[in-house]
Amino acid sequence: MKPNYFDINKSTWNQKVNIHAASDFYNMDAFKKGEISLKQYELQALSDVNGKSLLHLQCHFGQDTLSWSRLGAQCTGVDLSDEGITLAKQLNTELDLDAQFVCCNVLETSKHVNDTFDIVFTSYGVIGWLPDLKPWGQMIADRLHTGGTFYMVEFHPIVWMYDYLGEKPIMRYAYNRQEVIYEEEQGTYADENADFISKTYSWNHGLGEVVNALTKAGLHIDYLNEHDESPYNVLPDLVSTKSGMYVTKDKLYPLIFEIKATKL
Repeated sequence: MKPNYFDINKSTWNQKVNIHAASDFYNMDAFKKGEISLKQYELQALSDVNGKSLLHLQCHFGQDTLSWSRLGAQCTGVDLSDEGITLAKQLNTELDLDAQFVCCNVLETSKHVNDTFDIVFTSYGVIGWLPDLKPWGQMIADRLHTGGTFYMVEFHPIVWMYDYLGEKPIMRYAYNRQEVIYEEEQGTYADENADFISKTYSWNHGLGEVVNALTKAGLHIDYLNEHDESPYNVLPDLVSTKSGMYVTKDKLYPLIFEIKATKL
């Protein structure tokens, strides 16, 4: 019998919430004191969100959503994890912000969120949890105003061709892969020593698949950029730069891509 991929992933992400919230990676104390969690790519791409409505897909426990709220956006965050959404709502109340949060499978967002938005945003480690990007692209188009902006920044698909569970990364997975990838690992990217086994199902999506899912849904691609540096030190043996980013030692392939698109 085929496992329920989303249920297993939801259980894993529910277990991650408290671990992540207590980790140095998410630095909750600094966030509560006013620091925003957003990184340079998204801040440059969406430089003025004040007064705009923003839908944040796969928001985890809402730090980025609430950061956009601090910058003046009227935000709604969506995530599969009910534990994540519970914490996001608690933070929203504690910080006296006005974001809304909805717990649902991101592919079913339109069943739970009827509004349309000026901006739809998603970032860092999101599309790999989805088996098919076509309904994802259509949902994004459905939730945007005409003339609205979609922006994503995500780890490059080349990054996910490697298995990082051994002592050295090994190229193991196809660039485009329809078959599901099952992994078990100790801890999580935010705390590798956490007393917990992460069990996840994921899929690899090449850039062509991402672009085609968006354009088929009626979005115009404004740009596609690839970068050889990452704002997160979440892969083995990355080297920090003077700008506070992280790169591979040889810079042979990009670590990040970003897409900005407009609903026609």
